Amino acid sequence: MHHLKKGFWVLVSFMLFVGILAGCTSSEVDNTSEKDDKDGKVTLRMIESITSPARTTLLKEMIAKFEEENPNIKVELISPPLQSADEKITQMLMAKEDIDVLEVREQTVKNWAANQFIEDLSSYTSKWEDWNSLTETIKHGATAVDDKPYYIPYGVYEKTLFYRKDWFEEAGIEVPETWEELVDAAIKLTDPSKNRYGYSFRGGAGSSDYIEFMTWSFLGEKIAKKDAYFTTDGKVMFDTPEAMQVLDTFVEVYKKASPPDSISWSYPEMVQGFTSGMTAMLIQDPEVIVTAEENMKEGTWDTAPLPKGTPSGVAQQSAGTAGWGIGAFSKHKEEAWKLVSFLSSPEQNLFFAKENSLIPIHLSAGDDPYFKEGYFSSYIEMNTKPEEFLIADRPVHYKGYAEYRALAEKDIQALLLDKVSNEDVLAKWTDFWKKEKENHK
Repeated sequence: MHHLKKGFWVLVSFMLFVGILAGCTSSEVDNTSEKDDKDGKVTLRMIESITSPARTTLLKEMIAKFEEENPNIKVELISPPLQSADEKITQMLMAKEDIDVLEVREQTVKNWAANQFIEDLSSYTSKWEDWNSLTETIKHGATAVDDKPYYIPYGVYEKTLFYRKDWFEEAGIEVPETWEELVDAAIKLTDPSKNRYGYSFRGGAGSSDYIEFMTWSFLGEKIAKKDAYFTTDGKVMFDTPEAMQVLDTFVEVYKKASPPDSISWSYPEMVQGFTSGMTAMLIQDPEVIVTAEENMKEGTWDTAPLPKGTPSGVAQQSAGTAGWGIGAFSKHKEEAWKLVSFLSSPEQNLFFAKENSLIPIHLSAGDDPYFKEGYFSSYIEMNTKPEEFLIADRPVHYKGYAEYRALAEKDIQALLLDKVSNEDVLAKWTDFWKKEKENHK
């Protein structure tokens, strides 16, 4: 851990140096020490990370309502370009700038917390009446570092099953609840002569993500949640009979029920395959809902919970989160918490989630018709059944995780082309993670 922290400091120091050389003195990042108005108003500086014109406009609308309810507080929203936003925020934190509220993401929270750039929110959440109404998935994301809440997520990205409702009804097939049922249904719905296939397969960039959550689902409670490439008894997850089942299933659904070209498909192609009418099923994130609504007839498609593994009887995946935290160098932490808790309230979060195709953070969202009856209902169902739909953390704290992903994608290609065996691939991945575990000590 020490060498990771040291490496992080070297990186951010370099970025800070570059920023200084570039004359980083725009109004976007100026540290205004005398920012409070003479009339007694407190000015909060808030910076977002996942910036887009539409979302910035939405945030400003929510901020205006907050300012209306809190006339003694003014909020200055800083919106750096998406591509460099996290680097910009890191530079500002390194310089101990007075940032009050900032967007924290699952990929930034660990480093920022370790370097004491962001506030532990425990003293606030312990008194916050809305904490207990958060879903278990959101609490899991909020407390991912040392079981302390360093931010309040505003939504979650999870995968679910998209399926052609009309094709299933026409064929008299039930919507699959397990991976075994998914493969059977996909094969039955495949007819190459009509350019119809049962499944939108992902064999290109990001293919290792599917092996990942399938293996977690097949192993279920045997997975060590905070060290999820290993089982609770310390074995590499690829060194298990369940991992062999996963590869068998993965290869079978490609060879028997997926377009041949999908060996190289990544996100755009697999979504296009589904929305264009080529494939019957797709497993993807909630932003696909908007794309499907724009390109498919109402009533021809729907969503369902993620298929479960066998024999575990559960589905398990990572949950991508981002949300709002408080800067450790803020001089107005009480006011900053007022803003964070306002944005995270059931009413405001429901509004934000609807406008951003996000899964909302409060259990009460399940009572809203938009989420209860619409295409989001499968996501809501999964979040209300945490004992069946589990969350695991990707092993991003291992130095070799990115290297493994690149390695695994090449191996998956070779596997699908029959150039290597399941046994050889699993042995290779097992060896890789045994070494990672040893080097991580």
